[in-house]
Amino acid sequence: MRPINQNLRCNEQIRVSPVRLIGDNNEQLGIVSNLEALRMAREAGLDLVEVAPNVRPPVCRLMDYGKWKYQQKKNVKRTHEQQLKEVRLRPKTDTHDREIKINRAIKFFKKGDKVQFTMVFRGRERSHRDIGFATFREIIEYFGAKVKIERAPSMDGRHMVMILVPVKGAFDDVEVKPDVATPDDADDDEPLDDDAPTTSPPQAAG
Repeated sequence: MRPINQNLRCNEQIRVSPVRLIGDNNEQLGIVSNLEALRMAREAGLDLVEVAPNVRPPVCRLMDYGKWKYQQKKNVKRTHEQQLKEVRLRPKTDTHDREIKINRAIKFFKKGDKVQFTMVFRGRERSHRDIGFATFREIIEYFGAKVKIERAPSMDGRHMVMILVPVKGAFDDVEVKPDVATPDDADDDEPLDDDAPTTSPPQAAG
């Protein structure tokens, strides 16, 4: 059945007569009066729907219009607008907390979102950027072919930033564990200073 505009007239809203009538099984029932078409619709327990109002005579179909609209809504694939989410880490983030952060990233990847991994350095930690690069390499190796690197690890002010994009369908079967707060999460609410990343701020999470 071809798509039908859900705003078309049906039943008593149809005033034009005669109409070219099509049955519920797509069979041609010929040209009949408006009243006859309505009678046939009622006897069949169906609706009379005007599917082609701009031809003469207009084309009407016998159908369960409410059921059809419900099925159409079920069949509509809701598109997800890809967003940029953020997962923050610290050089001191331990293995367990890092696993929690990765699990949080998986949750975003499953929705089709990009993830910006941001490692925040404080004070003397800036002299240990090698820790950040090593951590980000491990994350890249962990996800492997499931992600694409949109932005390779690089310094931006006192932050090291990396953006990964999920490969379509790669995370469909990946399990997500219940989200758990980590000590690093407290940093997420801190305002960024003047040498914070200059990229567009992602939606903070993680």
